[in-house]
Amino acid sequence: MNPMKPSVGVCYYPEHWPETQWADDAQRMVETGLQWVRIGEFAWSRLEPQPNQFNFAWLDRAIATLGQAGLKIILGTPTATPPRWMLEKHPDLLPVDQTGRVRGFGSRRHYDFSHLGYREEAARITRVLAERYGQNPYLGFWQIDNEYSCHDTTLSYSAAALVGFRAWLATRYSTIETLNQAWGNVFWSMEYADFAEIDLPNLTVTEANPSHWLDFRRYASDQVVAFNQAMVKAIREFDQNTPLLHNYMGRTTDFDHFKVGNDLEAASWDSYPLGFLEDRSEDPVEWKLAFMRQGDPDFQALHHDLYRAVGKGRWWVMEQQPGPVNWAPFNPVPLAGMVRLWGWEAIAHGAEVVSYFRWRQAPFAQEQMHAGLLRPDSEPSRALAEVKQLAQELKQHPDFTTKPAPVALVFDYESDWAWTTQPQGKTFSYFRLVFEHYRALRRLGLSIDICPPSTTDFSAYSLVLVPGLMAWTQSLKAALQTTKGLVVLGARTGSKTRDFQIPNCLAPDCPELINLKIAQVESLPPSYTEELLQGGLIKNWREYLSLPQDTSILLSNLKHEPIAVRQNKVIYCGAWLDLEGYLQLLEPLCHELGLTTIRLPDGLRLRQLGQGVVAFNYASETYDLSLLTGFSFDKTEVKAADLAFGRILK
Repeated sequence: MNPMKPSVGVCYYPEHWPETQWADDAQRMVETGLQWVRIGEFAWSRLEPQPNQFNFAWLDRAIATLGQAGLKIILGTPTATPPRWMLEKHPDLLPVDQTGRVRGFGSRRHYDFSHLGYREEAARITRVLAERYGQNPYLGFWQIDNEYSCHDTTLSYSAAALVGFRAWLATRYSTIETLNQAWGNVFWSMEYADFAEIDLPNLTVTEANPSHWLDFRRYASDQVVAFNQAMVKAIREFDQNTPLLHNYMGRTTDFDHFKVGNDLEAASWDSYPLGFLEDRSEDPVEWKLAFMRQGDPDFQALHHDLYRAVGKGRWWVMEQQPGPVNWAPFNPVPLAGMVRLWGWEAIAHGAEVVSYFRWRQAPFAQEQMHAGLLRPDSEPSRALAEVKQLAQELKQHPDFTTKPAPVALVFDYESDWAWTTQPQGKTFSYFRLVFEHYRALRRLGLSIDICPPSTTDFSAYSLVLVPGLMAWTQSLKAALQTTKGLVVLGARTGSKTRDFQIPNCLAPDCPELINLKIAQVESLPPSYTEELLQGGLIKNWREYLSLPQDTSILLSNLKHEPIAVRQNKVIYCGAWLDLEGYLQLLEPLCHELGLTTIRLPDGLRLRQLGQGVVAFNYASETYDLSLLTGFSFDKTEVKAADLAFGRILK
C-alpha cells in the first residue's frame, strides 16, 4: 500500500524570479492543486557566494512564502553545481573524460566522485543546510544532489580516481598475486608486481583486460554510493526524521542504484517520455513516428517498477515532462492528454508524488527551450490544465493500492557493466535485453515487479525471469531453487564468474537449477534473423545448447535445433528473441500458472492493482475495451492519450 495518498508537485527556482513574484506563484500552484514544490538543488552560488560567506535570507523567505501558501518543500542539496570559486580551492575536482581531457566549468555536474576534498565540501554545505532547515515545519523531504551520472559523469579518469582505484583494489584483493590470478594477467604478459603499477583502463593501445574494466566500473559505482552516504550522514547530524531521496534518470546504468537506495527512504526519477523515445531507444523509425507525441508504451513503466524496487516500495516522479524538452535530437509537443496520462500511469505503479519540471519556462540559459507549466510570460501552457485535472481526479478517485505483481524480473547493474565492457556484438545491450522481456510481459497484460539480484525470496511470484545475468551469487541461486514458481533464465545468464572469466562448467553455470551447457555462442548482425518453428525470430544473439536427452524442447528453429528448453520448473532460452518469439515462450507458461493473459495491441497497456485495473492508451486510435475479457471498465472505449478505470472480474 502506498505510504501516503498520491499527489502532484512541481520544481521551482525562486532564485530565477523577482521576489515580488513568489507569493503569486505559490498561490497559483495551490490553485492548480499542487501540494509539493522542489527547490534549491542548483542554488549554491546564491547560498554561498564566497567561501564560508552565506546568504540564506532569500531561501528563508522563499520557504516561508511557499510553505505558508500550503505547499510542502522538497529541499535539494546544491551539490550538483559547485560554484566557480570552488575551483580556486580545488582546481583538480573537475572530471576527466576517457581521452584524458578535463571537463571544465560552465555547465553542471562538474565534479569528480573520487575527489575527497570535494566530497567534504559537499558534505559541509549539506551539513549547514540541515542545521538551518532540518526542523523547518514546511520541510517534507530532502533531495540529495541531482541526477547522479547525468552527462556521463560516473566514470572519471582523473588523478583522484587513480589513487582511489588503487586503494580500492588493494582492499578487494589484499595481495597483488590474487589480483593477477583473478584478472588472468598471465595473458599478454600483463602481470603486476604492486598495486601502484596499475593504471586506469582507458588509455591502453587496444582493449584493456575486461576484468580491469569491470573492477573500475565497480569502483566508480562505489564512489557514487560513498558520496551519497556522506550527504546522508551530514543531514542526519541535524535531522533524523525527514525522509531522503535522490532523483535518478532513465536508462542510466553506470552505478548501482540499489546500493545508493539502501541509504535513502525513497527513490525518485525524472521521466521524459518524448525525449527518451528520441534519445534512448533503438526502435525503428516507424515505431518512433507512431509514438512521437506519446512516448514508448513501456519505457516509463519499466522505470516506475525499477525505482519502486530501488526505493523499497516508496518512490516518486520528481521531474515529469510537461511539454517539449530542450535536450533530445528532436523535441515534439506531447499529444493532448498525455501529460495527464503519464501522471496517472506513475500513480498506478505506486508513485506517491508526480512532480512536474518546471513551474515556469526559463527565458535564459541552457534550458530556455524546455517547457514548463507556465510559459516565460507567466501565461499557462497547455500542460497546466492537464495537471490541474489530474490533481482534482486524485482527490476524487478511490485509492489504487499496489501489491506484488505475479511476475518478477531480475535487473542487475553489474551485468550491464559486463556486457558494455564485452558485448561480443555491436548491438548487444543488457538494458535492451531486459526491456524486451519486460515489453513482452506487458503486451500480455501482466504487471511486473523488478527485483535486485540480492533478492532472497521469490515466494510471492508465479514466474521469475532472469535474462542476461553475468554471474551468479549463491544467494540468488538458492532463492530460485526454493521458489515454487517457474523460472526463466535468459540468454547469456551465468556466462561469466564474478572475476569475469568463463566458468569451468560453462554457462549457464547453474547445475543446481538446470542441467545443460552452452557449447558455443554467436552474435548476429541486425540484418540477420532466424525463424522459430513456433513463430517469431531469433536476433542479435544465439547459443548452441548441449543437453541431456530428457530435456523438453519449448522453442526450436526451422532446423529443429533447441532454442528454449525446460527441466522441471526451470526454463532456459538460449537466444535473444523478437517480440513474437518471447510471446510464444511466455504465454504458454503463464497459462500453465493460471495467469490471465491478453495479447494487447501496440499502444494499449494495463496495470493491475488489487482488484482494480487501469487501461492506458498510448496509441493514436481508439480501442474497444469490451474486447478485453476478464475486465470491466468505466467506459467502453479508450481514446488516444486517455485512460479507463475498471475492475477485475471474478
